[in-house]
Amino acid sequence: MITLQQDADGFVRMNRHYPASVRIRIAFNDGSTGEFSGRVLNNAYDAALADFRAQNGLDAKGFNRTPAGRTNSGNKLDFVPVHPGMGE
Repeated sequence: MITLQQDADGFVRMNRHYPASVRIRIAFNDGSTGEFSGRVLNNAYDAALADFRAQNGLDAKGFNRTPAGRTNSGNKLDFVPVHPGMGE
């Protein structure tokens, strides 16, 4: 079992996918806890990543298809928004 702590802004640190079958416990700011499968958090990660890419003008693979210039190698996501009862 993996335990994650929600930060003050409502996010958990997650920079990769977890195995779909692993159970993950999240301690929320309001004092409650929730237990989720890796699949639920992976879906939340994918949704947050798609939103990040859309807001920054990146394509589905995370590349900027504009003409060459200075590039930002930080095209990844480290924090995922979570809330009690997600995935239900």
